[in-house]
Amino acid sequence: MAELGAGSLSLGDPAFNYQEHELNERLKRLYPAVNEEETPLPRSWSPKDKYSYIGLSQNNLRVHYKGHGKNHKDAASVRATHPIPAACGIYYFEVKIVSKGRDGYMGIGLSAQGVNMNRLPGWDKHSYGYHGDDGHSFCSSGTGQPYGPTFTTGDVIGCCVNLINNTCFYTKNGISLGVAFTDLPPNLYPTVGLQTPGEIVDANFGQQPFVFDIEDYMSEWRAKIHGMIARYPIGERLGEWQAVLQNMVSSYLVHHGYCATATAFARATETMIQEDQTSIKNRQRIQKLVLAGRVGEAIEATQQLYPGLLEHNPNLLFMLKCRQFVEMVNGTDSEVCCLTIRSPKSQDSYPGSPSLSPRHGTSITHLHTGGADSPTCSNGVTPSNKSKSHSGPGSSSVKYPSISSSASSSTSSSPSSVNYSESNSSDSTKSQPHSANSTQETSEMEIEAEHYTNGVVESSSARIMNGTYKHEEILQPDDNSIGNGVTEEGWSNGRQLCGGNQAATERMIQFGRELQALNEQLCREYGKNATHKKMLQDAFSLLAYSDPWNCPVGQQLDPTQRETLCSALNSAILESQNLPKQPPLMLALGQATECVQLMARVRSGSCSFARVDNFLH
Repeated sequence: MAELGAGSLSLGDPAFNYQEHELNERLKRLYPAVNEEETPLPRSWSPKDKYSYIGLSQNNLRVHYKGHGKNHKDAASVRATHPIPAACGIYYFEVKIVSKGRDGYMGIGLSAQGVNMNRLPGWDKHSYGYHGDDGHSFCSSGTGQPYGPTFTTGDVIGCCVNLINNTCFYTKNGISLGVAFTDLPPNLYPTVGLQTPGEIVDANFGQQPFVFDIEDYMSEWRAKIHGMIARYPIGERLGEWQAVLQNMVSSYLVHHGYCATATAFARATETMIQEDQTSIKNRQRIQKLVLAGRVGEAIEATQQLYPGLLEHNPNLLFMLKCRQFVEMVNGTDSEVCCLTIRSPKSQDSYPGSPSLSPRHGTSITHLHTGGADSPTCSNGVTPSNKSKSHSGPGSSSVKYPSISSSASSSTSSSPSSVNYSESNSSDSTKSQPHSANSTQETSEMEIEAEHYTNGVVESSSARIMNGTYKHEEILQPDDNSIGNGVTEEGWSNGRQLCGGNQAATERMIQFGRELQALNEQLCREYGKNATHKKMLQDAFSLLAYSDPWNCPVGQQLDPTQRETLCSALNSAILESQNLPKQPPLMLALGQATECVQLMARVRSGSCSFARVDNFLH
């Protein structure tokens, strides 16, 4: 158990939490390459790795001497909780002399695990120290060498370890004293030693801003490392490398569906695009639906464009379904959005159904694979015979519009060449009063994100025509109008479950039952899946809180959580088309990142300033 003592802050204390936050932020900024799950940073002195004459207090940051102090045999030291990770590149800590005590026999430095703690740092092998009484440096020897000035009460002594060239220098009150040690071994611990009564020192491992400008020193070394990389000889293969890089960039743009940019880049570099443009646009539209929180529509479009894909990927299908449930809670999925914008009269003619298929006459479009009463719903779950599709009065079925440049329908079974025809029986002259501007607009995406406040459409700007959105294209490749499904205003003001609509809430609960049934079906067919179980529990747990957005599992509702699913679906589509599921550029970056991490594991300090992120602008 850590010694806390007087002046310590408890774990639940707001001041302690603030200090911890400040410490974490400072350490991340100073040592971004360090993975603390693998190699934790020193944050305090160890209550277990010290001599008995050492006392700790103030969250194990203050060290005081409690021995007899008669001679050097009464010396005592303490090591930090963890060794300095090589991935730091440059590591720094400071020690403030609170009191020099009787004689000021204090040592500040480094030592390896196992070095005797009944000694001052620097006296033994693999131990290094700068002593205050004489200003000498001690390098694994009881004999010191003149190094710097003495230090006493009120002084702040810093110790900087350069893991790139394996040297160490000290600072006094923010001024560098020059190199003290060279050829340092790896895995050294910050260490302090005291020898006479009354000696007290405080450590700063990043809890407070440092007196010495260590970040400026780090910047100098970062520039050196970047210069070495920039000067690396390329040789005579420059032209060949340029062609490879151009192909990598092109495939990256295609992978993420940047169709117009990919075309322009291919034209400028005279390279070929491997995938058909129509296929790129199809994937792009599906990605936009997922990122907008309209997962039901994304499932529907995927099944229409890529038949059998989700059926052959049950894990992906289940992930999509769980996300759709989360978006229902969020009020962004079309199955609940459509209910929040319907009038009470039209809702009455819109009976509940266990079918997972979005209904006609709503804010989303319906992909027809058969007649209106087709027993197979569009997003992968077959409803019961009594729950066939039902249209409200005045509603009309709307198919996805043409995705290719050709207006004619295609009979080809290739997903990349599927065309959709638009069918809208609503007359544009019969628009409702609040949508008078709709006839003057030719928006490529009529269902715009800014029209939603948590699933509820603002009457001043929604374009509804006889219960159906009038549109020419549900999504366009360069459409920027679709956001995360909920505006900032919607997120900040009066968020309610399913947009606060009772019918939508009932639909969500019914969908949840169907999701549970799907999980049980997958368990019977493929065995138990712990990931599926947790995914389902997390999604259902949202209903246990009055404010799902501010609860222990509320992070699921963050729009950024859609990105991983979007990437997984996109990769699955590409793989089904015999295209790389990951672009070569991402693989190369991943390999470079892993290489830097391996450098850290083999204690190559320069890895901290050779991070891939530093070269991505």
